[in-house]
Amino acid sequence: MKSDTIHQQLRLWLCGLGVLAALSVTGCQVSIGGQTLPSPHYQDDDVQYYAPSTEFKLSREAAKLKEYNAELELQRAQQRR
Repeated sequence: MKSDTIHQQLRLWLCGLGVLAALSVTGCQVSIGGQTLPSPHYQDDDVQYYAPSTEFKLSREAAKLKEYNAELELQRAQQRR
């Protein structure tokens, strides 16, 4: 009887150590300010920021083309006089 109790306690301790080892090896997620952060090392990550821009990617080119067409119309109007 005593040997069964010792085996149960030993088994319980080993299972507890196994669970503790598994928890210490894996990271833990933390929710701060509505963000789920994957690990305590999230501050070491390289932050990539892309500034907001217009939806149309060729806005400068379109503005130059519009300016060019306006100049052509002006030149044509001056030639007609």
